[in-house]
Amino acid sequence: MHRWIAVLFLIMGACFPACAHDVITTKITWSREISRLVYKRCASCHRDGGSSFSLLTYAEARPWAKAIKEETLERRMPPWGAVKGFGSFRDDQGLTQEDLELISAWVEGGAPEGDPALLPKTPEFKTAAPVTKAGPEVLVEGTLTLKAPLQLAGIRPKSLGAGKSVQVIAERPDGSIDPLIWIYNYNPAFAHSFFLKHALDLPTGTRIVCSPPGAGTLALISQ
Repeated sequence: MHRWIAVLFLIMGACFPACAHDVITTKITWSREISRLVYKRCASCHRDGGSSFSLLTYAEARPWAKAIKEETLERRMPPWGAVKGFGSFRDDQGLTQEDLELISAWVEGGAPEGDPALLPKTPEFKTAAPVTKAGPEVLVEGTLTLKAPLQLAGIRPKSLGAGKSVQVIAERPDGSIDPLIWIYNYNPAFAHSFFLKHALDLPTGTRIVCSPPGAGTLALISQ
């Protein structure tokens, strides 16, 4: 009798870790909310033929649920590299605070699949035409005062060390300030240019200020 009780407890103990993650405490599902977020922000890389492993299906994404939560909360993924809301950019892949809360709630709630009938259409992937700079670059490290007007189209890290963070603002002669970009925890493996949503006309005398001043060199891309 005691032997059977011991066997029963062993079976229950082995089953518990495997079943614990199936306890669902959220109405957020892969099929309705999370898949749409992944398709929009992650699938360009995380797919068959992409630069990383695929997350296009629930079966592929579910084993990575906790890692997805951790990587997104730490702002390592998607590797956009700029703080959301500080400056405005084309093709901004950064997650909003609402996106992060949605992912976190889904994972902590058991990462349910939901009704597959609610899945959006699988995205189609096309090779994007490269964005080229339209004018010369102006290098800045620390503080630079413009000696001529500049129509700023974008900013590119030139010599920024791994893990470095830098805030860049434009102080106009009239005292007004434009937040340009806040690069956070820079990863050279995902280096790219940050093109503004709308080109910015900066007059002569505008001060470009990088904080901290010793973070590295940035290139201002002119229109």
